[in-house]
Amino acid sequence: MPQKWRCLPLSSTAPCQILQGNIYPKTIHQGLRILQTPVGNRGILEPSPFSRTPAVDLSCKSEYALLALIELSAHHASGEPLQIRQISSKQNIPDRYLEQLLATLRRAGVVKSQRGARGGYLLAREPWKISLYDVVSCIEGFDGQPDADRTPATSEAMVIQDVWGEVRQAAEEALQRYTLQDLLDKRNAKQQLDIMYYI
Repeated sequence: MPQKWRCLPLSSTAPCQILQGNIYPKTIHQGLRILQTPVGNRGILEPSPFSRTPAVDLSCKSEYALLALIELSAHHASGEPLQIRQISSKQNIPDRYLEQLLATLRRAGVVKSQRGARGGYLLAREPWKISLYDVVSCIEGFDGQPDADRTPATSEAMVIQDVWGEVRQAAEEALQRYTLQDLLDKRNAKQQLDIMYYI
């Protein structure tokens, strides 16, 4: 199972870093936290004790995957695939990083690829049939179960684990409730409001 990493606050922009074999993009979006200060051009990360559960904070990988999937959702009705460079340019995601994410999503059956000169990526099914849980669980690799090896040693630890279980359940329910179509609809509504504001 892929190891999940957590990080300390970092500035809003940072050079592309190679972290534990993974490429992290140049832009760190607001709300993301690379969980430990970098040393030189490399970052030092530590495993999260909740590596098998949905994170409360939105990870870098999941945010970029969702941004790419919103673009694919917007073009789903046309039936035309989007190329990596098109998605990358639109959402400011490094090509190589995006290629890794889309490969992971393709293996999970969230997207499909089409070869040829006019090839690219498409959603594997309708955007209203793909939940955020489908995406995040695929990208983060969690199984929705607490770590069986982490048996609470004290009553305090047991209380913390019980509360975190409630947090985990609430996070899972929210991710299962929303779909890519919901994100697209919210994006479109926000863009419409912005247009009306500037008019």
